Amino acid sequence: MAELVYRPVVGLARTLFKVWDLKIDCRGTENIPRSGGAVLVSNHISYLDFVFNGLAALPQKRLVRFMAKESVFRHRISGPLMRGMRHIPVDREQGEAAYAHALDSLRSGEIVGVFPEATISQSFTLKSFKSGAARLAQEAGVPLIPMAVWGTQRLWTKGHPRNFKRSHIPVTIRVGEAIEASRDKYAGAITRQLRERVQELLEAAQRAYPVRPKGPDDTWWMPAHLGGTAPTPEEVRAAEAR
Repeated sequence: MAELVYRPVVGLARTLFKVWDLKIDCRGTENIPRSGGAVLVSNHISYLDFVFNGLAALPQKRLVRFMAKESVFRHRISGPLMRGMRHIPVDREQGEAAYAHALDSLRSGEIVGVFPEATISQSFTLKSFKSGAARLAQEAGVPLIPMAVWGTQRLWTKGHPRNFKRSHIPVTIRVGEAIEASRDKYAGAITRQLRERVQELLEAAQRAYPVRPKGPDDTWWMPAHLGGTAPTPEEVRAAEAR
């Protein structure tokens, strides 16, 4: 099927990256298969993560179909684009349909992008992973490709204003080696292995990140355990429980 929407959107995104003068450091793209299905799994710290996850697949000439909440597909601007790029809507009340859609895409040789934390992590640390990505990979007989992004929270994240100025913000992306999702293993065990690998990649991206906060007013994007002022996971859970 011709990509009448996806490829022009990719071109627009690349143009915007140049306008914003983003410093993108993307490594490990050779771990994304050139053909066949795969489940691409990433941490989630920004509304733009899917854009950078998709960017990592381009050197292998692959396009990623992301699973995203259904409300995004109903938006008057993003909706037509999401449908045109053949992303996969997820209705959390009826997740079976999204699962079946993703499974069909994997079996037809597509790469499906999944954020197993389900929501943006406001602490910028890894939340617990849901097992859906592992189950999809097992049932479709495809590998899991772990990856991590860092710096995207400085562009646009939950609870903070967007920053689309020409501000030279670095974005670091790390893609890891494939994890086989054997059918003779429990999905929970595969999910734990997957989360550990994403954690390793996230820490590698953080170590490679070329800048630190400029001062006390610029520490919000750093997690508390690294000396920043982002809320701790416990503080986020307490706020969500109110």
